[in-house]
Amino acid sequence: MSNPDSFIEEVTEEVRRDRLFRLFRKYGWVGVVIILGLVGGTAWTEWTNARDASRAQAFGDALIDALDQGTPEERREALGAVPSDGGQAAVLQLILASDPNEDKAATLAALDRVAADATLSAPYRDLAVLRRVLVAGADQPLAERRTALQGIAAPGRPFRALAEEQLAYLLVEEGKTDDAIAALTTLMQDQEASASLRARLGQVITALGGSLPETANG
Repeated sequence: MSNPDSFIEEVTEEVRRDRLFRLFRKYGWVGVVIILGLVGGTAWTEWTNARDASRAQAFGDALIDALDQGTPEERREALGAVPSDGGQAAVLQLILASDPNEDKAATLAALDRVAADATLSAPYRDLAVLRRVLVAGADQPLAERRTALQGIAAPGRPFRALAEEQLAYLLVEEGKTDDAIAALTTLMQDQEASASLRARLGQVITALGGSLPETANG
């Protein structure tokens, strides 16, 4: 390589370095901010995860301690004193509502609070609606139970299949056995129906005098 070429390359390289240096002096702070953001974001995520895990563990420990109390009244009082928020509050209310034989009115009231709490996610609210229908039973007018179940039986709802099952049982309650068998048979072939639900549906269909679908017999 000739000297002129070598000289031109050195000058060009020098110009590039000079430009890079000027650019770094002008915009280098952007890189620093990005790095700090990444480090800070990672630290925040780790701290948040650790905090949530600690809160979840404390909540679980408090529930266990409350459920270890002697009488149903003592357990209910201890559960009511467990600090909770958001999803934890929903879980707590559902646990409080799990002993309807002791206090059915209190159970229904607890489930109503969960179902009406718009700050909670849909699965908690839908589960409360479903359980309320089951707990209320014949004490609640059949039309009201059907309306409540239809609200959570829409496509995409988390407890749709279980709500459809209960809707079919309402048909049995009305004496519409053939309609109930048809609804249960359709649900039995639903892809969202779990194995345990299909087994239960098969038993009910047989008990009602219906025939199981071919896929269930195979």
